[in-house]
Amino acid sequence: MQFDAIVIGGSFAGLSAAIHIARARRRVCVIDSGGPRNRFASASHGFFGQDGVRPSTMIDAAMAQVRRYPTTRMIGGEAQAARAIPEGFEVTARDGDTLSASKLLLAFGISDLLPTIDGLAECWGRSVLHCPYCHGYEFAEKRLGVLYSSTMSVDQALLIADWGPTTLYLDGKSDLDDSALEQLARRKVSVKAEQIGKLNAEQGELHSLSLLGGEESLIDALYVMPRWRLNSPIAQQLGCEMDDCPLGPVIRTDEKKQTSVHGVYAAGDIARVPHNASWAAADGVTAGIFLHQSLVFAPLASGNSK
Repeated sequence: MQFDAIVIGGSFAGLSAAIHIARARRRVCVIDSGGPRNRFASASHGFFGQDGVRPSTMIDAAMAQVRRYPTTRMIGGEAQAARAIPEGFEVTARDGDTLSASKLLLAFGISDLLPTIDGLAECWGRSVLHCPYCHGYEFAEKRLGVLYSSTMSVDQALLIADWGPTTLYLDGKSDLDDSALEQLARRKVSVKAEQIGKLNAEQGELHSLSLLGGEESLIDALYVMPRWRLNSPIAQQLGCEMDDCPLGPVIRTDEKKQTSVHGVYAAGDIARVPHNASWAAADGVTAGIFLHQSLVFAPLASGNSK
């Protein structure tokens, strides 16, 4: 079956795009592997009208709403490959089936590459966190920490001090300059230089860090800035231009969320910095609407309108 659009990724960005394409009565297929980035979090915060709701609950509800439109099709699993064809694009699913569409929207997301510190992964999404805007209020006035990974971690610590008493853990690194130390002092951020041996937690709830010098540092939440990777090689297969950000690659898009490859759009964490569920959904709306408009106006401009 020939679709008007194939959306690769069915989380906040992909479903936000798909529902607008479906509401325009266009044929849209969503391919989703079922592994959203925020699956480790028990609740999503700050999302309009959904503050405190579990991300999986929000995704399930959105998927059910998209399915109600008769021009939609949902396919579980990963998209293995994509290529340009004269009629648009062809996508190969994991089972070997091929699907074709006039337009392609990439929203397959990213995966975090967590630091290899004993006990950290077990706390990810519960008490080891990335975004204070998503998960800062719930730890207000508790003992907060920031794991140093680069000079950007200094800015993270300066921000997080608004939520509670904060310590910057250098984890054995020593490249802070006098200006950074002065700013941290003005924000009353403590600095501990020792390398971290392990995180101590019960059922994902952090209570202390064991430093290699022998100290046990009490803490309730640790913020990190992990590197990331794209969940799919499809953008590279298609030749989409990328930007190398300090923490990972980002697919380059314009204000309409179109990539450098004509007819290919991208939305969500793969196509923006910084990351946030609300931004992902908003970018999905942008991509879906402009993708639909391209289905209308591009044929008119070429004289090939139905």
